[in-house]
Amino acid sequence: MIVIINPNSTESMTAAILATARKAAPDAMIEAWTSHDGPPAIQGPEDGEACIPPLLKLVERASRAGARLIVIACADDTGLTEARTLATCPVIGIGQAAYHLAALAGPRFSVITTLPVSTPVLEDNIASYGLAGQLAKIRASGVPVLALETDRDASTEQVLATIRHAQAEDDIQSVVLGCAGMSHVPQAAGPDITVRMIDGVKAAVQIGALL
Repeated sequence: MIVIINPNSTESMTAAILATARKAAPDAMIEAWTSHDGPPAIQGPEDGEACIPPLLKLVERASRAGARLIVIACADDTGLTEARTLATCPVIGIGQAAYHLAALAGPRFSVITTLPVSTPVLEDNIASYGLAGQLAKIRASGVPVLALETDRDASTEQVLATIRHAQAEDDIQSVVLGCAGMSHVPQAAGPDITVRMIDGVKAAVQIGALL
């Protein structure tokens, strides 16, 4: 069983994450859990810190339930280090999975995130994974996390516009979608977007299925 933990308390986002994961790995047994005591969205270090205690309780619960893989469904890879000390199975962050897949797919990648407050966290994570040399740029789309749920059409177009800028200016082969709520974006892209789009939820479950 793969257990995906959404560290925020927005259940509609958990449902979308689960749908993406099951489509990506249809033969796997996958559950998705919502951290009901977490913040509604994770935007920056303060939200990240607030979500860690309830997230770790769910990690312990998933480990006791016999999960063979735990996925933390936040592109900030919130609580990943702490979760690995608790779990008896591998724990993967969706940011971690996506960055490594992008690094394998080509020499350079950019990241499309939500708000500028998220950029320092992502930069630090990418550096800690040893991939800073392949990062072209982290671009904030200006879309709040919850707008990806509540105003999907406008927020999707804003993310796609940011991807177009990255494609034109960053000399990259891939863009990483830097939010679990962006899983639907590739399906909305037109033929003008030719750069590879890497979704962390899909990347994590597909990598995890090999473990």
